[in-house]
Amino acid sequence: MPAALPACGPRQCDVLVIGGGPAGSTAAALLAERGFQVTLLEKASHPRFHIGESLLPANLPLFERLGVADEVRAISIEKWAAEFVSPWHEGGQAFEFADAWDKSMPYAYHVRRSAFDELLFRNAARKGAQVIEQCRVKEVAFLAQDAGAVVHAVRDDGSQEDWQARFVVDASGRDTFLANRFKTKLRNPKHNSSALYGHFRGARRHPGKNEGNITIFWFEHGWFWFIPLSDGTTSVGAVTWPYYLKRRDKPLKDFFADTIALCPALAERLADAELVADVEATGNYSYVTGQTFGPNYVLLGDAYAFIDPVFSSGVMLAMTSAFAAADAIETCLRQPARAQAALQRFDKVVRHGPRQFSWFIYRITTPTMRDLFMGPRNLLRMKEALLSVLAGDIYGKTPIWRSLLAFKVLYYGVALVNCRRSLGAWRQRRRNIRPLDDTGTVAS
Repeated sequence: MPAALPACGPRQCDVLVIGGGPAGSTAAALLAERGFQVTLLEKASHPRFHIGESLLPANLPLFERLGVADEVRAISIEKWAAEFVSPWHEGGQAFEFADAWDKSMPYAYHVRRSAFDELLFRNAARKGAQVIEQCRVKEVAFLAQDAGAVVHAVRDDGSQEDWQARFVVDASGRDTFLANRFKTKLRNPKHNSSALYGHFRGARRHPGKNEGNITIFWFEHGWFWFIPLSDGTTSVGAVTWPYYLKRRDKPLKDFFADTIALCPALAERLADAELVADVEATGNYSYVTGQTFGPNYVLLGDAYAFIDPVFSSGVMLAMTSAFAAADAIETCLRQPARAQAALQRFDKVVRHGPRQFSWFIYRITTPTMRDLFMGPRNLLRMKEALLSVLAGDIYGKTPIWRSLLAFKVLYYGVALVNCRRSLGAWRQRRRNIRPLDDTGTVAS
């Protein structure tokens, strides 16, 4: 049962946003800029640690529209390409964003998420949103006749506060506040992975312009990321099948070191590096929720779904959903007769991104996909279209879809030619995606 309201009644606002990450801060800034009274509640205090430091070229126009492009550039290192390294192929294969279909977005950034998330959060305050840190939402009670909701929250000092909002935005990330409340969060049956990660100083980077390239290393149990940051540290993580983490029998730091040793190409780049932060782990993190919106609420970014970070799409998907939400919420509050149509448009945008990335994510560790990535060809502009996906250019007018369809046909054709290998890989993957446990957590 929700806590009793104070006698003076709840505070009033037009929109209450749960979560001060990229999705919530972007939505709050856009809606405050449009004249709405916005309250943004963040359970932690900025700056706070978050993984997911690599951005996409498609993020950059969003920064311009938010008015934070120069600030983001100041805390970033440029990322001009994504490199893939496979132990089953010779050397590496770099995909230059400048070779994508649209040549106007040739690079992206890597950022320290603590600094980046705080930057967006403070921007929301500058735009006029009321931003409150160390304030955790405990309950949302939706009112009858589409009258909004009453939100109950508790501050870190124990004090309790309530807001009555016309609209609620769930940008709570992997806390998935509303999805848990409505019991609509489901483990993704098509994908399942776990991760362990740390930060190193002294890792060997590429020289010159390629210093900031992200590198993806395939290995027997999944893949690694290697993300250079502007402060000289490098984020390194292993995304593995659940069975691999389940068999851990030593401290996480030692297990991570043993895992890196299984990938000689990565181990070589870390030979003189020093681990400078605790190793973290998370398990069973691929999920989806059954809905993106309801009466007087929307779900943004990871509050709706999370698949896999292999294409660094998380921040771009979160911010894109926030832009779509701002348009939909403005319509709902100012033109309620058009609310349903606006929310349907929002739903289409939010589902589109994960759907387009998922096809590749579900197959990224298959032998056929590795072959195609390590030996790309631009027949029918397939490589340009693939690069557009890697750049996050999936929402605009870039005509990549026929070429992507051709790439998918090629994938299935190559898989069919190598049917015995493909069948074996499919069976192995079915075993690999079995969950770790019922809680989805990994012990420290």
